[in-house]
Amino acid sequence: MVVTVRMTVENATDDTLAPDAGAGNRRTGIIGQIDKLIQGHDGHGEARRMSIIAFLIRVMSAGIAFLSQIFLARLMGQFEYGIFVFVWVTSLIIGTLTCFGFHTTLIRFIPQYKSRGEFAKIRGIYLTSRVFSFISASIVATLGITFIYFFGDLITSYYVIPLVLGAFMLPMLALGDAMEGTARANNWGIQALTPTYLVRPVLIPLIMFIAVIAGFGADAKTALISALIATYTATAGQFLLLGRRLRRRYETGPKEIHLGYWLRISMPLFLVEGFYYLLTNADVIMVGIFLEPDLVATYFAAAKTMALVHFVFFAIKAGMAPRFSTLVAEEKNSELARFAASTARWTFWPTLVVGGSVLALGQFLLSLFGPDFAGGYPVMVILFAGIAAKALIGPGEALLTMSGQQKICAAVYFAVLTVNIAGNIALIPIFGIEGAAAATAFAMCVEALLLYIIIRRRLGISMHILSWPRTAGQEAN
Repeated sequence: MVVTVRMTVENATDDTLAPDAGAGNRRTGIIGQIDKLIQGHDGHGEARRMSIIAFLIRVMSAGIAFLSQIFLARLMGQFEYGIFVFVWVTSLIIGTLTCFGFHTTLIRFIPQYKSRGEFAKIRGIYLTSRVFSFISASIVATLGITFIYFFGDLITSYYVIPLVLGAFMLPMLALGDAMEGTARANNWGIQALTPTYLVRPVLIPLIMFIAVIAGFGADAKTALISALIATYTATAGQFLLLGRRLRRRYETGPKEIHLGYWLRISMPLFLVEGFYYLLTNADVIMVGIFLEPDLVATYFAAAKTMALVHFVFFAIKAGMAPRFSTLVAEEKNSELARFAASTARWTFWPTLVVGGSVLALGQFLLSLFGPDFAGGYPVMVILFAGIAAKALIGPGEALLTMSGQQKICAAVYFAVLTVNIAGNIALIPIFGIEGAAAATAFAMCVEALLLYIIIRRRLGISMHILSWPRTAGQEAN
């Protein structure tokens, strides 16, 4: 009975907690729209609040990360900064991959289990996700270090030690992703995003600064050790705080573990997430393979500057994915179609405004990294074209994965990744970093087109900014 009462209070809808109808009617104009957005009188308040929280955190994170990268680039110089960037991005990708899709599986299942009152399954899946992610990442890290030990001669010398340091980060990166997925599935936006997007970006340059003051070299090795300490600190803190909050919400009790079933669902999601993260970061890795670290640094500075635009997409996806899952579980198809169309509009117009603003300040922003980074501006322009094309349909892959269409979504990302890698291989030797940007932008256009077609055919939903699905009253007529 205690659990029932607690869950009833914590999961009360916005309509239950809303002011009386008379008070609501007195709120008109802009104030009424803000009230509707925050209080959620239309039934989607929790998803919108999650998106707003994610958006605000990403705004702060983008600013912090941008300043952090400027500080590191200025401190280390272009060459050492390029080494750091290559290893850091590679570690982030592998760390996410070693979750094998479990962090996304949490977002799909926890809302469904919660709506059915299956709390033993919730306890089981969040415990399993943490243990599985940590162990799998530890195994991958061990294999990577072993490979470097025996075949280090095949790797360019200035990358060897940094890659070993990157491998030591993997268990904490994977565990952090699993806990972020758990928090997002419960619509705890601040708990989900703060460790990765606020705490860690602040700690890395701070620890680096202290290390340099203490006499350590201002190079890639010191930066990666700083990143290692920051990652372990942020993840450990999140582990303690999230564990306490989960115990309060679900209390201690029996756990149902269905590892085989969850893995069968996770593997297609792993392919989706894996191909997606490879797709979004393949350009940096390919530039690192073909070009010298100084050009890696220039390309990453331009891409990082354009990443100020990406937080719009991330915020919408973070807030809307649990709502997609709930609507699918409740089989509210008409409402799902209207909600999906609204997410496309929520994504595109802010992306256009933020992207245009970033491009207008592009030369100035690049100059902050150093005088040698100005050559990255054409990269920014090319990448924005691809970002805008992708924003036309909003978080389409989130809709597909939450609707059980993860296999076809994985196939889409495999195709797009293939296009991206092939384009990078063909264009980087000829056009350098501009070729990498062109290949990435074209791949984004292909991604948007394929997702739109598949969502329309598989789900019967027209998901783009010009789509205005009929209301329930219009459908009845």
